[in-house]
Amino acid sequence: MIAIDTNLLVYAHREDSPWHTQALKVVMELAEGGSRWGIPWPCVHEFLAIVTHPKIYRPPTPSDIALQSMKAWLGSPSIQLLGEGIDHMSRLELLVLNGKISGATIHDARIAAICLSHGVKELWSADRDFSRFPSLRVKNPLLFLK
Repeated sequence: MIAIDTNLLVYAHREDSPWHTQALKVVMELAEGGSRWGIPWPCVHEFLAIVTHPKIYRPPTPSDIALQSMKAWLGSPSIQLLGEGIDHMSRLELLVLNGKISGATIHDARIAAICLSHGVKELWSADRDFSRFPSLRVKNPLLFLK
């Protein structure tokens, strides 16, 4: 399974993003394809927080529009929402201690732990901070599009 990080969802949603066209293509191919793919719950929340934030985007996306976009992706028959499981704390602990993670990067460790718990084959993200988790394969699909 492939999981999608927040930044690709934001880029796919925001037409003013320089990566909009490429990210939208990536997300739509997953949503319309037959292979299982996932979005970690923290990425759902972070997407909504970012696109509706007036200090990040001017104008921000209205909440109802942001929710409609997310619900459209969640309507994909092949999607799976990924959340914390029973083993989350032990996975998180390993990632935090082995990667010497602290501060804001704990959020990335949370996403990595969720992905690993669900057997995610690859996390698609434009965030290089995930390279701190060698047990999770990360790919930036925007680098391979033309």
